[in-house]
Amino acid sequence: MIRLRTPLWAAAAVLASLLVAPPVQASAEPHTVTDFESATLPPGVTGWGNDAASTPTLTVTPADDRPGAAAGNRALSTVYTVSQWGGWSHDLTAAQDWSPYEGFSFWVKGAGTGQRVFFEVKDGGGGAGSAELFESSFTDDTAGWRQVSVPFADFTRRADYQPGGSPTDGELDLIAMWGYSMRLPAASSGTLLWDDVQVYGTAPPRPVRLATDEPVYPVKERGSAEVRVSVSTATGGPLPSDLTVHYTTGAGTATPGEDYTPAAGTLTFPAGTPSGTARSFLVRTKGDRDAEVAETIPILLSGEGVRPPAENPVVVIDAHGLPYLDERRPVRQRVADLLGRMTLEEKAGQMTQAERGALGSQNDIAAYLLGSLLSGGGSTPATNTPEAWADMIDGFQLRARQTRLQIPLIYGVDAVHGHNNVVGATIFPHNVGLGAARDPALTERTGKITAREVKATGVPWNFSPCLCVSRDDRWGRAYESFGEDPALVKRMATIIDGMQENGVLATAKHYVGDGGTTYGSSTTGNYTIDQGVTEVSRAELEAIHLSPFAEAVEREVATVMPSFSSVDSGDGPLKMHAHRELITDVLKGRLRFKGFVVSDWQAIDQIPGDYASDVRTSVNAGLDMIMVPYAYQEFVGALKAEVRAGRIPMSRIDDAVARILTQKFEAGLFERPYADRSRLAEVGSPAHREVAREAAARSQVLLKNDGGLLPLDRDARVYVAGSNADDIGNQSGGWTITWQGSSGPITPGTTILSAIRKRAPSVTYSRDASAPLDGHDVGVVVVGETPYAEGQGDVGVNGRTLNLTGADRTAIDRVCGAMDCVVLVVSGRPLLLGDLSRVEAVVAAWLPGTEGDGVADPLFGAVPYTGRLPFTWFRGEEQVPINVGDASYDPLYPYGWGLRTDSGRDRLKKVRDRLLKGDGPAKAAAAALTPALRPGNWHPGGTIRSTAAVQTAAALLERSRSATFQQGDTVVSVARDAAQAAGKRFDLQAQADHELASGDLSEAVELLARSAR
Repeated sequence: MIRLRTPLWAAAAVLASLLVAPPVQASAEPHTVTDFESATLPPGVTGWGNDAASTPTLTVTPADDRPGAAAGNRALSTVYTVSQWGGWSHDLTAAQDWSPYEGFSFWVKGAGTGQRVFFEVKDGGGGAGSAELFESSFTDDTAGWRQVSVPFADFTRRADYQPGGSPTDGELDLIAMWGYSMRLPAASSGTLLWDDVQVYGTAPPRPVRLATDEPVYPVKERGSAEVRVSVSTATGGPLPSDLTVHYTTGAGTATPGEDYTPAAGTLTFPAGTPSGTARSFLVRTKGDRDAEVAETIPILLSGEGVRPPAENPVVVIDAHGLPYLDERRPVRQRVADLLGRMTLEEKAGQMTQAERGALGSQNDIAAYLLGSLLSGGGSTPATNTPEAWADMIDGFQLRARQTRLQIPLIYGVDAVHGHNNVVGATIFPHNVGLGAARDPALTERTGKITAREVKATGVPWNFSPCLCVSRDDRWGRAYESFGEDPALVKRMATIIDGMQENGVLATAKHYVGDGGTTYGSSTTGNYTIDQGVTEVSRAELEAIHLSPFAEAVEREVATVMPSFSSVDSGDGPLKMHAHRELITDVLKGRLRFKGFVVSDWQAIDQIPGDYASDVRTSVNAGLDMIMVPYAYQEFVGALKAEVRAGRIPMSRIDDAVARILTQKFEAGLFERPYADRSRLAEVGSPAHREVAREAAARSQVLLKNDGGLLPLDRDARVYVAGSNADDIGNQSGGWTITWQGSSGPITPGTTILSAIRKRAPSVTYSRDASAPLDGHDVGVVVVGETPYAEGQGDVGVNGRTLNLTGADRTAIDRVCGAMDCVVLVVSGRPLLLGDLSRVEAVVAAWLPGTEGDGVADPLFGAVPYTGRLPFTWFRGEEQVPINVGDASYDPLYPYGWGLRTDSGRDRLKKVRDRLLKGDGPAKAAAAALTPALRPGNWHPGGTIRSTAAVQTAAALLERSRSATFQQGDTVVSVARDAAQAAGKRFDLQAQADHELASGDLSEAVELLARSAR
């Protein structure tokens, strides 16, 4: 049964003298939102679930047995087997106004299971996918038909999830409704029938709403706060009669007469006042010479026929004169002073991170003393612009100002390839592409630009980079890795410097071994490898997976995030979030990590045991902040209970909070908690996009180039085909605007097709290659994957494979059977390419981001191809996993493979000239290279004859302090050209690239020379 409760404003409505009536008749006829009288599903009715098996089967079926139904009635049948979540929705294409109605009703034919079934309505926002969700429920306690009717006043804002971009006002306005969803019971199966979804009854009169321009008014001693009060009607029309609003200062922590002058009075709004009009009054504070924490002065608003704000606005007299507020003091002293003032409640709050959309009310930031909020993938303000992000986060920071110690929030996002949640931001290639570019300095620049765009929107913390070493192409997070070689991943850790030197804390994730999990070991939903078990020896764990984190600690990374996965080195699997030895003893102990450890999304819930045990185990293992992200009230309560029971030592709590506070102080948040909007115009700017274009160009890996087809002639008549030629979403991949990403024009950018059209005078585009093929000089077929993220991209999940689609395969066959062609593979990992005998050129384009010009630049020779494989490219799926250093190694293309289209001799001469400006060893290396540049030392095809001088120069560069990695890489590259031309000993070529990344340049040249012989 549904328990009804009286609307909160019902009593006030009875006495109201000023009411704005909705434009409906005295007794509204029910409005049918959905019926099922057609033989097919109504438009907008769809099923959904965490996987295919959990997505219910929806059919329209006869239902003459429903009470009151006409003969021939039909209903919706949902047959379900839900593991985690599943249900069905009716998403409306145009919003409907339900404000004239009292409530929401539907018929359901249950099975009497006793299970609770939730349903929700979709209010406001830009559409069904970005509406604010308000929920209710019923219990399936009847075997047969029943009608469920719930007044809108009994709906509550859904606390465990809100879509990205949804409104956050917490008000069920009912004016723009986008439909509803029915959520089927988890971990269950069955059949439910649904019919005649309606809104019914006549809404009670709706009072005038009162609001203030701010919820919190921080003010100094001897200052004043101007409080602006606005009135708004339910219809948006003017006030029909005079309205008087009473205001008074209430009882807070500030003392009236001593800390402030009490205020009371009235604000008058005459009849005809436009809705939204505001009047103001002042609250004046006093001063003394005492150092004090912040003190509050609540503002109480009232009046006949009005609805006051859901939360009383509050004037806050800022904390002042306390040592921790003095930015001249060392951070260590400030932390010690602040920590000594904190209660257990305040410490627990600092250790809590909640998802922004989970806040039952923004006032919960102060009520639960929260230390951090985050936006998960796709969790955005209702208007997804840089300015709206800054407004949103500043609003959250404002709420933290009403706490007595005024500790600022630290807000985090997953900006894993640019500020990728924000429409219009610069989207860089994913890490796999940066690994292919093999340029630590360029990677650092991408981190710098990401940080500037993130910081401009008020975000000081990025859950990036992923320092995972991906060892299996079947992993759905492979593209988040810089590569399969820990030496390469360590080189790319420069991205940390780019972020942190530009005001954004970086996060090294996922500690440790997330890229080494065994296929088939995952127990998370239907995942096959993500969040599974890393089954390696301790020596292998340290050599492959731990070493990039040691590099991150050396670079003073601010935070580390453990992996969802488990580690098993012979003693059985242990969840990383519970691994005290690796977190506390190794990371914080042996590696001397000074930052704080933050959990992954709801990850402690995966630790065996009840919730109290999860909290106790994770915190005692060394986690400092828990990304809850929804049940923050439960977490705070459990953490305090565990401390009070003595099961978590207070010393552990103090260590965690001190680490968190240290990073907040060092980030300058106490002095500058709000967004620095001076750089908002840089978000997605042409200058930033130019760097993303360069990164995309440098990430392109030329795998095959028979006959020197590439670069293409600028006057070529080009035929373009394939699923990924004209799709910003596909070329950007997962973690773009939403968590999983999506196909289509999801954010501004240049598609690969658009970039080709800028360069070629004649371009024909046919996605499926069905357009006539005659009359073209060359074909470009752009194929690959569609977006995914995390375990949703695991091979074996939701139909994911390492194969090209049939449509892409057909496009290749048609185009490459008719003309010379190049295949561009847009993907997050190597794919099975099939027969390439009729394909002259193949390019691994990875996931280049929004700047498709970077793909076209080397394609047409504006810049040369220089990228190299960060992953071994397998011949067949039976070889996976395959990695550099394997005893048996026979790939299609080895790790480090990448043909170049520039002159080896010219490139060697340029680097020789640069080295002449360096230190002694660099100049000696330049001198050693001079004999190698003689024309007689080069084959007619452009490869070097003898690498002896190159090896001498490489050995000298190992001792240079001025030479860059990129200069050494260029010297070695001419030896690689020769090895690739010979096409032998892929194992030696791959090992050479590992040695190069490890800093052993001379050994790399030696291995490449052996390969060429």
